[in-house]
Amino acid sequence: MAFITTAEACDSNVPLLASGDLRVLPPIFKIYGQSRAFSGPIATIKVFEDNVLVRELLETEGEGRVLVVDGGGSMRCALVGGNLGQLAQTMGWAGILVNGCIRDVDEINGCDIGVRALGSHPTKSSKKGVGEKHVAVHIGGTLICDGEWLYADSDGILISRCELSL
Repeated sequence: MAFITTAEACDSNVPLLASGDLRVLPPIFKIYGQSRAFSGPIATIKVFEDNVLVRELLETEGEGRVLVVDGGGSMRCALVGGNLGQLAQTMGWAGILVNGCIRDVDEINGCDIGVRALGSHPTKSSKKGVGEKHVAVHIGGTLICDGEWLYADSDGILISRCELSL
């Protein structure tokens, strides 16, 4: 199936936008990774300044999914670094959205995945293993549920209740 641009998806799905079945995230995320455009079913995780569960999920087969990490918007440490970016690529993840920071930007930019994050921070996170997997999260005022679809390109990020088609 051909990739759907976010602009095309918005133009072609006005009723879904109006009903809330298709949502646009606010333009607060920076673009990282080699895949400028990516999409896939969502796997969610909710953590705060701790990336143990992020690694655990990325160690599973990605099968083209997108990991959505709700890090509470913390700008005090990174939740994803170069090692996790490479792991995501190796395990077949399409991309990662981080409501927080990443680090090792040059390494992540060398990975063949798409990454969106609020920014970068050189400090690593704690390693306590605290958080929740596969739960509904709120990012940028938008509810995102495990199993929904994410579409990202240079124009923005969309969340859809179902897979979109042309």
